[in-house]
Amino acid sequence: MGLHDFTFYNVIRRNSLSFGSKPAWLELETGHRFSFLETRENIDRVAAGLKSHGLKKGDRVGIVAKNCYEYFLVIGGAAALGAIVLPVNWRLSEEEVRFILKDGEPTLLFADEEFCDLTRTLRPDLPFIKEYFSLTSESQGFIPFGSLLQENKPVVPEEVASDDGFVIIHTAAVAGRPRGGLLSHGNVLCANMHFAYHLGISDRDVHLCFLPLFHVGGLFMTTSCFHLGAFNLNMKRFDAGQAAKAIHEEGVSFMMVFSPILSAILDEQEKGGLDIRSLRAVTGIDTAETIERYQNRTGGSFFVLYGQTETSCLATLGPYKERPGSAGRVLPLAEVRLVDDHDFPVDAGKVGEITVKGPMVFKGYWGLPEETAYTFRDGWHHTGDMGRFDEEGFLWYAGRTQAKELIKPGGENVYPAEVEKVILLHPSIEKTVVFGVPDPKWKEGIKAVCQVKPGKSLQPQELIDFVGERIARYKKPKYVEFVEALPLLENGSIDRTKVKALYGGEGS
Repeated sequence: MGLHDFTFYNVIRRNSLSFGSKPAWLELETGHRFSFLETRENIDRVAAGLKSHGLKKGDRVGIVAKNCYEYFLVIGGAAALGAIVLPVNWRLSEEEVRFILKDGEPTLLFADEEFCDLTRTLRPDLPFIKEYFSLTSESQGFIPFGSLLQENKPVVPEEVASDDGFVIIHTAAVAGRPRGGLLSHGNVLCANMHFAYHLGISDRDVHLCFLPLFHVGGLFMTTSCFHLGAFNLNMKRFDAGQAAKAIHEEGVSFMMVFSPILSAILDEQEKGGLDIRSLRAVTGIDTAETIERYQNRTGGSFFVLYGQTETSCLATLGPYKERPGSAGRVLPLAEVRLVDDHDFPVDAGKVGEITVKGPMVFKGYWGLPEETAYTFRDGWHHTGDMGRFDEEGFLWYAGRTQAKELIKPGGENVYPAEVEKVILLHPSIEKTVVFGVPDPKWKEGIKAVCQVKPGKSLQPQELIDFVGERIARYKKPKYVEFVEALPLLENGSIDRTKVKALYGGEGS
């Protein structure tokens, strides 16, 4: 580690000194609490244990599990050794999980009880994994996590630089292939500081963590909380009633949400008469109605944002009340430029592709140098999203470029091409177009407009179930409409713009 380097493991060591016996983590389901000093000691034991099992700098550590304290310890242990964490989205199908693990080729794999059977099934296809560990309970064929905590050897941290890899988070599939975004220690620390700056996070705060740690929002909000000496309350599975109760009893002060999480918490607060006025700051993506309901009820502030995995979750951020409908202003350590199809900057008020430069930009797509080079062309990260700046510098999101059309039901990323590919596997479907439509619960819902083959018939639910059996269930269409014929362009391809114009109203 160089004189000017700083990594997440430096944060862990620094906090054990600065905050010592102060509580760092609470498992809400069990009531178990852990201090910053205990957490550093446990992380050091885990790091020593991982090293004894052959983990080296640059190796990947796979995790298929719900949020838990042990998950966080593995992240910290990997950080000490310069290994890269590969968190897997447990909502994905077996085939999708297999792809991500084969793409990242982890040396060690951790799974909790719920996913031990899945990873056991996948073993014949994963010869690069040397050891399997059970995170939360003993399971046949898995090394118990507790064995790592029994290590009493002093950990010898590796020489890790700020620019070294910290985590690989796979984004939604483009052309049928998920891409692993490699984020560095510098990326995560930059995100932490931006959250701290805008949300005013300090060691007096309490964070409610229910977004999964495989998601850049869940991971970086948790690391931001830890970094600033605040108190992480962990929920293994989101439950609105439990969340409202935790806010009331533990004084939760900040969190990140995706629709409809906040609305559900407010409903529970209303039913139970709970006091949630401690919740002074919420960030994420939600409807104007829910945001204003939260602010009116608590006096707190909702912080809107624009970002993606590739920008360490953030590129713009700011209070909703400053400019309702916008995505806030550019971060202090970022530069955002809007460009036309030829990468020339556009003037304020005009729509262009959002490009980003700064220490929050990821290192590139794992194993995909050509795609990385194209994304980073002209020295800017091209997001594939469109936006416009108003005269006061607020960013207004304006959809996706045609090459990167994306649907975000409940904060998840779903590419239409991936869903269309599965729909076309159905023997009754001739053509299809998948796109996002307004949805009252999830903000954006997935709709499929399908042309059925001559002589065939199909019910919407049959197709929905067909898709849900083959890819992650959150990617299946919520709305299906069958038409006699899809409109075509002169070259014979589907006129996607006209399909959306004809059938793109609110989900029904």
